[in-house]
Amino acid sequence: MTVLRLALLQSAGVLGDVAANLAELDERAAEAADAGAGLLLTPEMFLTGYELGVEGTAAMADRAADELVPAVAEVARRRGIALLVGMPERIDGQVVNTAVLVGADGTLLGRHVKTHLFGPDERDAFVPGSRPVSLFEVAGVRVAVLICYDVEFPEAVRAAAAAGAHLVTVPTAQMEPFSFVADVIIRARAWENQVYVAYANHCGREVDLAFVGRSSIVAPSGQVLAAAPPGDVTSSTLLLADVDTAAVETGRRDNPYLADRRLDLHPGPATV
Repeated sequence: MTVLRLALLQSAGVLGDVAANLAELDERAAEAADAGAGLLLTPEMFLTGYELGVEGTAAMADRAADELVPAVAEVARRRGIALLVGMPERIDGQVVNTAVLVGADGTLLGRHVKTHLFGPDERDAFVPGSRPVSLFEVAGVRVAVLICYDVEFPEAVRAAAAAGAHLVTVPTAQMEPFSFVADVIIRARAWENQVYVAYANHCGREVDLAFVGRSSIVAPSGQVLAAAPPGDVTSSTLLLADVDTAAVETGRRDNPYLADRRLDLHPGPATV
């Protein structure tokens, strides 16, 4: 049995202000570490803001390798906590929407590139990733990473579960009128795959978007372990919950969806 205390940040951030967002990341990382957390999850493109436009997104992506990723690594090292932070990056000449995972010692562990782009604005700004799910180990817990719209495809979470994930982390920028995704789909994904699902959303507004907040950490049983107040869509909130690998093992034994799949009828999804 391994237990990882997970911290999740729901925040409006400051659109286009990396320094302000780094300052909040540093403050919240210190708070999470003091509470015993080993991993802090932030919303989609938290470090830069989400609604930057095509040119603004590309400009931020060009800063990622030399400035943004090293700055996140420094916060992780100084505060002694692993960080999963959303930002745009330029990889092989292409702008992508990523979540970067940095270990508690500041080592870059990897990243997930968003595979399902939502709407014309994202398709204009980004190239989609090709890896269905990215899987890492943090303090003995197998952590899968998806980004926002990715989790709304059941195949993606099933791929994570089939690959052995204990926890599926989802940096997101979910906006009105889609609050039902946060309220219903996240719990369903946890239950049907017997995994923890952590959904870290923006709150507040950016340009034309009103984010719904409603971030949560959900257990394999479908129980909501921690959730941002649904009526508060402006305040920064730090959520904490323990991820217990024994609960995943027990859930898969008692509710054996993975074992009972009819792969002859429904071939399993690709994993990693």
